[in-house]
Amino acid sequence: MRNPPLSFYFFTDVFKVPDGKAVLMDKKKVKDYMTYDVVSVDFRGSVHDVIEKIQKTHHDGFPVVDGTTVIGYISARDLLFVQPSTPVEKVMSDNLIVADPEMDINDAARVIFRSGIQKLPVVDEKNQLLGIISNSDVIRSQIEHVSPEKVFNFMTTLKKLYNVDPTLDRGTVPVRDLLPTQSKIYEDELEGRIYEIKKGLAEPIIVVRRPGKIILVDGHHRAVAAKRLGISALDAYIIEIKENIELGMERTAQAMNLKTLDDVQILDYARHPLVAITHRLVKRV
Repeated sequence: MRNPPLSFYFFTDVFKVPDGKAVLMDKKKVKDYMTYDVVSVDFRGSVHDVIEKIQKTHHDGFPVVDGTTVIGYISARDLLFVQPSTPVEKVMSDNLIVADPEMDINDAARVIFRSGIQKLPVVDEKNQLLGIISNSDVIRSQIEHVSPEKVFNFMTTLKKLYNVDPTLDRGTVPVRDLLPTQSKIYEDELEGRIYEIKKGLAEPIIVVRRPGKIILVDGHHRAVAAKRLGISALDAYIIEIKENIELGMERTAQAMNLKTLDDVQILDYARHPLVAITHRLVKRV
C-alpha cells in the first residue's frame, strides 16, 4: 500500500468577552460542506478511462485510489498531450494536499486559494477517501459569516455610545419577536441560507436583547429563511442590555417602517448590487 505525502491543517477558537466570560464560537468544519459521494479513479486505469469519466460526470478532476486509499489526484490538464493508453499512475500527481474532515473550513479556504487547487480530497487518518471539498463549497460557507471580531466590535460600540455594560450569552430567540434593522435582502443569498438551515449548518444570528425588545443586528437572510421554513426559534449570540433605552438602530427601523420580518423586502438575483457592478464591468471590456 502506497502512502504519498499528505498535508493537514487545524484551527480552533474561543471568544472571550470583556468580562472574561468565554463563549465558544461555532466552527464550520470541512465535513459540514464536503461532498460525500465522490467519483474516484483507480490507479490501474488508463487515461482513456479518465476521459470517459470527465465526459460522463463533467468533473475536471478525480482522486486516484488504490482500493479506498487516496494515492494521488488527476485533473483534465494532466491529460494534455498524453496517449489514451497511458496508465493513470504515470500521469497523476502524487504530491497530494488533502483535508481532514475536522479541519476548520477557513483553513481549507486558505489551502485552496493559496495553492491554486480547486478541490481537496478529504481523508481520515489512514488516507481512506471520505469526500471532497471544492472552492465553491468554501465560498458558500463564507457568506454571512459570524466572526468573533464582529460580535466584540459591536459590543464595544454599544458600550461607548450608550454607556452600558452589555453581556454576551448563547441561546435561542423567537423568530416572530425579531425586530429587523435591514430593509432588503437578496433571493439568491436567501436560498443559500435555506440550504444551510436544512443541513443544520446555519450560524447563529446576532441580536440585542433589552427590556421588551429583541433587535436583529446580523443574520437577516437566516432569520427570513427560518421564517419561510416555519422554524419558530433560532440559535443566537445574545447581547444583553439591562437598561431600558432606545437604540439608534431601533429608530432607523422605525424610519424604514420595519416592525417584523414580513416588512423586509426580498430582491431577486438580477438586482443584487454585485451583479450590477459585474455587468457594468463586462460591458466596458
